[in-house]
Amino acid sequence: MQDNNNPTQIARRIIDNVSKVIVGKRPVIEQALAALVAQGHLLVEDVPGVGKTMLAKSLSTSIGCSFKRIQFTPDLLPSDVSGISIYSQQTGEFQFRPGPIMSQVVLADEINRATPKTQSALLEAMEELQVTVDGETHKMEHPFIVMATQNPIEYEGTFPLPEAQLDRFLMRISLGYPDFNEELAVIAIQETTHPIETLEAVATPQDVIAMQEAAKKIYVDQVVRQYIVSLVEATREHRDVALGASPRASLGLFRASRAMALVQDRDYVIPDDIKFLAVSVIGHRLILSASARMRGVRSTDVVEDLLNQVAVPGATR
Repeated sequence: MQDNNNPTQIARRIIDNVSKVIVGKRPVIEQALAALVAQGHLLVEDVPGVGKTMLAKSLSTSIGCSFKRIQFTPDLLPSDVSGISIYSQQTGEFQFRPGPIMSQVVLADEINRATPKTQSALLEAMEELQVTVDGETHKMEHPFIVMATQNPIEYEGTFPLPEAQLDRFLMRISLGYPDFNEELAVIAIQETTHPIETLEAVATPQDVIAMQEAAKKIYVDQVVRQYIVSLVEATREHRDVALGASPRASLGLFRASRAMALVQDRDYVIPDDIKFLAVSVIGHRLILSASARMRGVRSTDVVEDLLNQVAVPGATR
């Protein structure tokens, strides 16, 4: 008999539920859930219309969490994100009016359209799980995840995220276009209504917190830890990389792999977890050399190259 309160069973229910809205993208949904379980944040980089916003909405609905969407624009102010203190004539005191960042699942839509000052308003919330307004600190409600989106094609009128802020995102994922049959299925399920309108919660915020705690108990063998560090260290020596990944990448890959093991119903991490997550966790943390950019090399190409070069623990050549 299956335990429906088992963290893995909860994870499967969430993935199955989100799959009703995001068709044919189960591996991407697994990575998004792994980011949530690992208490990280997610950057979804893709062209318009492939379901970036729906991924955030369906995930928040599935776990019964509060959801807010922030449409980033050049005129958006930091106070529009974090909130503001307003003087009350009745009480004679300043009252804090929370901004949309004070939600459990926050969709930062087109984050690269806001100015760097407004983008930085997210940093404290993402890193320290709190916001400070007029010297007063306000804690975020758990669980908390920022899911930011950006269009990698359109650069006019945008402000690219600085490396320090990119590094705050645990993963950068891409949904990609559906294949022929998947796109037919999308048309069929949206023929009369959108599935997000009838989607119901299959877990609670407490379930998510339980999964986050369970992931911390997943066993990671010493050789797998060495594999993680070897991969990250190799980015600093690659010929096409000007600045390699920081130790935060090693920690991120470690945390994400434990979350992925939980999603896959294992109490231990295997090298395949690392290989599955490496591009998403490491790719956005690399700064390529000028010559590599001129040749059209992408950071994902570098990580895939390193996955072929760095020896896998226990594997034979």
